[in-house]
Amino acid sequence: MSVTTMTPTTALPTAVARTHGVGRSVSDVLALTRRNLVHISREPFQLSDVTIQPVLFTLMFVYVFGAGMVLPGGADYKDFAVPGLLVFNLVTSTVGTGVGLSMDVNSGVVDRFRTLPMWRPGILVARSVTDLLTAAVCAGVVAVTGFAIGWSPTDGAGRALAAFALVLLFGYAVSWMCACLGLASKGVETAQALGLLVLFPIVFVSNALVPTQRMTPWLRDLTTWNPVSAVTAAARELLGNPNPASAIHAWPMQHPVYTTLIWSAGLVAVFAPMATFLYRRRAAD
Repeated sequence: MSVTTMTPTTALPTAVARTHGVGRSVSDVLALTRRNLVHISREPFQLSDVTIQPVLFTLMFVYVFGAGMVLPGGADYKDFAVPGLLVFNLVTSTVGTGVGLSMDVNSGVVDRFRTLPMWRPGILVARSVTDLLTAAVCAGVVAVTGFAIGWSPTDGAGRALAAFALVLLFGYAVSWMCACLGLASKGVETAQALGLLVLFPIVFVSNALVPTQRMTPWLRDLTTWNPVSAVTAAARELLGNPNPASAIHAWPMQHPVYTTLIWSAGLVAVFAPMATFLYRRRAAD
């Protein structure tokens, strides 16, 4: 009489996951991205940070701050501010990446995914893809609001598209940092608080909303090497909008596009593997 050895069901997903090809992994990412989009469609207010918030911030900063802002050369503040607000809104909206992952990890959804024959990092990649799509919505809202108040790019459609693509790339890179914050947090509220605590100083201590030439020297140097300042200067340069930072003789301000690409690659290289490690550790708890 032969003896049949039963393999525990929990071992099946691991075995299947190891044999995943590229096509199957892509399929898993698409399915998980669709899941995230379905959740958003059922609770549209989740998009308030990329739809309502950009409109409010654009109008508030342009008409409140702009009323008392004097720019070098007498440039129009709205032309200066809209590229900065594009970066401001895209960077701060990446808090949603950390919040979404923290919600999945702490609600037990990840435990259910572990029982499925799916690519394990797929949930991280799908979250980043979902947030890239919502970031594109945010960029569109900022652009439409800018057009409504009289802003416009002046260097052609090709360079304008390049500017938006560059800012989206940087936002995508920052979202991996927020993913790490969300996975390291014990709750959704903590993830949101940590994200805002880290991102708000970065975006405010930059040239996104104000020119930096008259700042205290140590603060001006800090803003000059802030990656948000680089991506903002790159966006203004590509859009043909006023860019006072071009007068600062520091490498990031003289080569903002290259600086943005370097920062984006560095952030992904550091935080994507870290997020994968944190996810696997949380999933194994």
